[in-house]
Amino acid sequence: YDIVPDGVPFAKCNRDLSKKALGELIDIAYRNCGAKRTVLFADALLQLGFHVAYCDVADMFGAPPAVEIWNTFYDRMTKKHGLAPKVALEGLSRGGLIIYNWAKANPQKVACIYADAPVCDIKSWPRDRSSPANWAKCKAIYGITEDDVETFTGSPIDGLEPLAAAGVPLLHVVGDADNVVPVADNTAILASRYRALGGSIQIISKPGVGHHPHSLENPAPIVEFIIEHASDR
Repeated sequence: YDIVPDGVPFAKCNRDLSKKALGELIDIAYRNCGAKRTVLFADALLQLGFHVAYCDVADMFGAPPAVEIWNTFYDRMTKKHGLAPKVALEGLSRGGLIIYNWAKANPQKVACIYADAPVCDIKSWPRDRSSPANWAKCKAIYGITEDDVETFTGSPIDGLEPLAAAGVPLLHVVGDADNVVPVADNTAILASRYRALGGSIQIISKPGVGHHPHSLENPAPIVEFIIEHASDR
């Protein structure tokens, strides 16, 4: 109870804190205590049972060399540091490229995926909506040319069968006015294909919001999603 912000009734904490109850606790904290204190509370909850592990491969656009780096990182985190063998993946913007491409290569190691305004197709970003320099780097690391792009099948929207077969649940948080990573070219395509394969994906759309800010003013739905799907895996 020491980590719970003032304004959250003791009775809401003095009980068996199931996944659902923890999610309710986050929601109560937000409504009674505001966003900043809720984020601090969520961080404290993480310290009670979750670890945040990060490996920066942002400039590798989710290409196979980035996946190999994450394979090494995963082995180190699980074998040396004893972290859980099934991970909850989080990716923002271009982070969508690596979380999906790593997950597709390692579906049995993934508990769930939370993607926020994620890039799901390299044709949408960086090709159509980033700098020529970024697009050149992306093509180089994938080993493709301009002639290969239209038939390229290495983006998150492609090859989702392993994730669907493994039953990996997905959560996307997007702004419906995003003109940097448009929903129609990214999340909408991925969601349609994943559902056609029998996969589960939830989309939370923020009306009138562009590419930023990320997350939600009240992060309770994201926390609940991760707790529900990652806590017992």
